[in-house]
Amino acid sequence: MQIYNTLTKKKEEFIPISENKVTMYVCGPTVYDYFHIGNARSFIMSDIIRRYLEYKKYDVKFVMNLTDVDDKIIKKANTEGVESNKVAQKFTEAFFEDIKKLKIKPATVYPKATDHIKEIIDIIKKIEENGFAYNKDGNVFFDVVKFKEYGKLSGKNIDDLISGARIEINEEKENPLDFALWKKAKENEPYWESPWGNGRPGWHIECSAMSTKHLGETIDIHAGGNDLIFPHHENEIAQSECASNKKFVNYWLHFGFLNINDEKMSKSLGNFFTVRDILKSYSAESIRLLFNQSHYASPLNFKPDLLDAAQKGLDKITNLIERLDDIIISGIESNSFSFNVDEYYILFNQAMDDDFNTPKAVAIIFDFIRDVNKYISENEVGKNQAIIIKEFIINTAENVLGIIPTSNKENNNNVLTDKLIELLIKLRIDAKLQKNYGLADIIRKELELLGITLQDTKSGTTFKIN
Repeated sequence: MQIYNTLTKKKEEFIPISENKVTMYVCGPTVYDYFHIGNARSFIMSDIIRRYLEYKKYDVKFVMNLTDVDDKIIKKANTEGVESNKVAQKFTEAFFEDIKKLKIKPATVYPKATDHIKEIIDIIKKIEENGFAYNKDGNVFFDVVKFKEYGKLSGKNIDDLISGARIEINEEKENPLDFALWKKAKENEPYWESPWGNGRPGWHIECSAMSTKHLGETIDIHAGGNDLIFPHHENEIAQSECASNKKFVNYWLHFGFLNINDEKMSKSLGNFFTVRDILKSYSAESIRLLFNQSHYASPLNFKPDLLDAAQKGLDKITNLIERLDDIIISGIESNSFSFNVDEYYILFNQAMDDDFNTPKAVAIIFDFIRDVNKYISENEVGKNQAIIIKEFIINTAENVLGIIPTSNKENNNNVLTDKLIELLIKLRIDAKLQKNYGLADIIRKELELLGITLQDTKSGTTFKIN
């Protein structure tokens, strides 16, 4: 397997630190708003890379952080007149709802910055002890000049960066490029106690601390959007390696920018779309297929008509699966079978092994669909043969790419499940009105055993399927 490594600017053979195991860290959301379709590209492509590694039988420990203390969160909280943790909680819940709709597999761990203050303080202390940080009245900065390899990820020259930097008035930094590891507490901001006084962590140090805590001092893969290469990932490398004296990441993967109708996405241009906006009109599978049709590192132009075209492609997958299901249900066997499914597995694997070339992998899947349809039309295909053919579609299009649409039957089953739960909730309410609290308690407990949690609120009872 070959992966393009942003750090070395070339494709390299993927050799994990531990055989058959992969540690992977992906920069997650800052939870101050609903995430947009550009963010979704990073989350979905990370999901596909993780899925393919698992398809290749790697044991993947996948960590995606949640930045739940940040200037943007504090600003929104102050604007709305609420505590910043309320804002973070609201949009954390929204994030989980939206990634579930996008069929993104849950991470092994979703660490929150506010749950890792001790680890953040510990790593800052190490950086300070090693001579790469300085304290200015409770603000702790990383001394960029002292890290001689600064710029090795982005390719930026430190002297050029310094000469082009804007010098702010009353700047506490010794160098304009130096960045905050710990920020002194300000009025109306959350803060924690530290050796440098009350304050909160800088953004960059959060990722270093959480990555080290959950994956170790050196990890296999770190991924994120192109916009994070500098300064975020550059700073992560600097502070992590100055704390541990070890290489931070072996393979850096970055996802290309997403434009809307050939323009940069911007609220001022009126072309800013959240995932929630898009999912009102298009399926998660059509979004995933569209993203898969471009290489993860390439720029992507997002247009509604491309989503319409993706939906037509999904129909071809659905039609073949229904055709195969009819054969499987019939139970009829056939003695002759000359369709070479293994050939397509080889081609699919070759495409994905070449730096996760999803456009080529998608093309192979649709070639397979075309060839299978032709074969079925010209030959007698039996039950077991149809199962083998269907397994290829499931293993590649669904288990790796996540693009097989949910069938109408599954949708109908989901609706029926919701109605049955609502009926049980009504029976529980009636039981409580009749003071039959024993029956009401039994209904709640039995639903919990089935993974369904009831939540009693002032406006009524709601349920959540765990």
